[in-house]
Amino acid sequence: MDFGAILDEWDKRSPVTPGTIKDKDTETENNSTAAYRSEAAARRRRLMRTPPDAVVDLHQHTREEAWIILDNFFTKSKELGYEKLLIIHGKGNHEGSDGVLKELTRKYIESCPFAGESGYNLGVSGGSGATWVLIKDN
Repeated sequence: MDFGAILDEWDKRSPVTPGTIKDKDTETENNSTAAYRSEAAARRRRLMRTPPDAVVDLHQHTREEAWIILDNFFTKSKELGYEKLLIIHGKGNHEGSDGVLKELTRKYIESCPFAGESGYNLGVSGGSGATWVLIKDN
């Protein structure tokens, strides 16, 4: 049996008629998806304007201590329903390179399942020596 015959046989047995399968990339957004995206955008805008719900300062801690502190901080913050956190890690450019705690903070945020968008504060609020994190709401 050649490949064309196999496809013809498949089409005969398949309950799906041509043209009935929707391409996920060409479908338009339904109302619930559009509403969710609108709510998420409004939440993000609100959180960007508000101060953090909690702050942790990692100065004077080793890498190992800082990782444990971050893990406890994020877990407790999620349990309490916090939405925005601030981590003070310092700029760490004493030796001319990025700081150890700054790099560790970035790695922790990337590994944390409920850490969402993050970034540095304004210069008057710590600049690149402090990182804010939005907690995912799901």
